[in-house]
Amino acid sequence: MRCEVSRLGQGASSPAGALHAASVNSRAPATPAPHVSPLTSRELRFTALPPLALYIHIPWCLKKCPYCDFNSHEVRIASGKPGEIPEQEYVAALMADFEQTLPRVWGRRISSVFFGGGTPSLLSGAAVDAILAGVRARLPLNPDAEITLEANPGTVEAGRFRDYRAAGVNRLSLGIQSFNARHLKALGRIHDDTQARRAIDIAREHFDNFNLDVMYGLPDQTPDEALADIKAALTFQPPHVSAYHLTLEPNTYFHRYPPKLPDDDVSADMQLAIETLLAEHGYDNYETSAFAQAGARCRHNLNYWLFGDYIGIGAGAHGKLSFPDRVVREVRFRQPKQFMEKALAGNAVQDTREVAAADIGFEFMMNALRLTGGFEAREFVERTGGALTSVLAPLEAAERRGLITRDHLRIAPTLQGRRFLNDLLQLFLPESR
Repeated sequence: MRCEVSRLGQGASSPAGALHAASVNSRAPATPAPHVSPLTSRELRFTALPPLALYIHIPWCLKKCPYCDFNSHEVRIASGKPGEIPEQEYVAALMADFEQTLPRVWGRRISSVFFGGGTPSLLSGAAVDAILAGVRARLPLNPDAEITLEANPGTVEAGRFRDYRAAGVNRLSLGIQSFNARHLKALGRIHDDTQARRAIDIAREHFDNFNLDVMYGLPDQTPDEALADIKAALTFQPPHVSAYHLTLEPNTYFHRYPPKLPDDDVSADMQLAIETLLAEHGYDNYETSAFAQAGARCRHNLNYWLFGDYIGIGAGAHGKLSFPDRVVREVRFRQPKQFMEKALAGNAVQDTREVAAADIGFEFMMNALRLTGGFEAREFVERTGGALTSVLAPLEAAERRGLITRDHLRIAPTLQGRRFLNDLLQLFLPESR
């Protein structure tokens, strides 16, 4: 399913491929500018560690969507029909993985939890309860922690949603994508428009805080149809809406066999109309694709975008951990069976990489400049372990080009900077890239 969660929880989070992941719709490429990169090797010194979140990856789906490049695997049995996931074995592997991480995060508290996928709503309520109980038993979880679970309308059951709420999940994210039956079929979704509406009704019975994922720029979609999907979503009064532009990601069916999509100008018109409509209904467009009513911003994703730390457990999950003098990224084994074997054997992490000091500024900007309100200057210092002067030259270049506004307190992308985010980020890309 298309996930609300930032790609960082399970996807590329380093400079390689980052510009592709950050791409947003635009009418035409911005005028190229000379590359500016003053980033040099330096020592990192953190006076305090950033907030710590937990991402839990559930790697199975009933059907792989043709546009999805996330680590998801169809559940099949010998007859080719959907089968059961190895729930108990996977929960045990998750707990083993989490325990192996503990020595690297002793003394820290978890501020938010996100079950992403795949399709986490394939899990039973008992499994979610066991996972959250296991987490709480091993590391302190903030009393007011935001705990989100992604759900696919094709896997919704009223009793299951009730059990998720009882287990401690307090925020639900529904992968609706569209309310148009023709578009849902083109996207390869397992649900139809009636199931989408039913899923939202059930969610509202159990959750005050929920998000609806909606996509635009779909095969043969018109601007009126794109806006109709947002209008349909608004009838349910969701606290949060994630409106994504469909992108043809590498290693997907759609990338190999591209469908007919709206051109860039039409997609840009869709984006503007969606942003305008949501603003008229009181939604704050606080990040490129995220819209929230007052008090309903996704705290877990905000931690990603402000370069916070996160433990990533589960098949293919990525993590980022800060230490007093360095930042480390981790990747788990991708295949579910191999992950479970490795985790239970005490070695769930496939790869560990220390982020080069020269890359830290770019990696921060890659995330924080997605926020329409930008970031405070002190947050750069706190989250990167370095001084803002390390990115002074690209900041000045971005300001000259009208891509950001800044003062001594805050740096924020302009509307032009948000529309041409890749051009803005390239200014911070180290020369070695």
